[in-house]
Amino acid sequence: MAEPIRIVLAEDSYLVREGTRRLLEETGAVSVVAAVGDARELLDAVPRLLPAAVMTDIRMPPGHHLDGIEAAHTIRARHPSIGVVVLSQHAEEHYALELFRDGAAGFAYLLKDRVGEPDDLVAALRDVVAGRSVVDPEIVEALVAARTRSASSPISGLTPRELDVLREMATGKTNVAIGRAIALSESAVEKYSSSIFSKLGLTEEVEVHRRVMAVLAYLDSLGPRRSQ
Repeated sequence: MAEPIRIVLAEDSYLVREGTRRLLEETGAVSVVAAVGDARELLDAVPRLLPAAVMTDIRMPPGHHLDGIEAAHTIRARHPSIGVVVLSQHAEEHYALELFRDGAAGFAYLLKDRVGEPDDLVAALRDVVAGRSVVDPEIVEALVAARTRSASSPISGLTPRELDVLREMATGKTNVAIGRAIALSESAVEKYSSSIFSKLGLTEEVEVHRRVMAVLAYLDSLGPRRSQ
């Protein structure tokens, strides 16, 4: 059996923090080496404990704004091998844009509803530890909707079926899994994927996480947005 993933958990609500810790550790796949209540404690714990990953809320003390996202950026800058899963109550595209502003590798953005689905959290932790990216399907929908509102954006050139493939792609599914989800053959998914990447102007570099980058490309022409 694989060694448990060592993580630091950051959440300002004691009940949510301890409940999440219990759910994760009960899977047997995660070891919570520290559970902290604010961004400063998180930034102190990471270099001391050097976990494989961090799971953090977006809004935490001291600022109760985007402290979790700023801490995530600091952690990835100082410790590139540490993956970060950010949990949020908000399915809003500007939070995802802020998290992925410097790149998507090693980041996951999930809604807090996933706390009740520990297998999803464990899967996301494994992905970010491996340097991959994860975006919650509901956030993908928000990103797609925001990008669709921009008539001059590349998404306006995607067909409805390409949008279906893109939504599934951005959640991290393989081509086989995408085909099962929307009743397409694997070869058809590959064809649609190639068309999507071409229309969005994405490169074919092996290390680029194009499934997430395809979603981020939607936001490229919207300009920076900040929460109010």
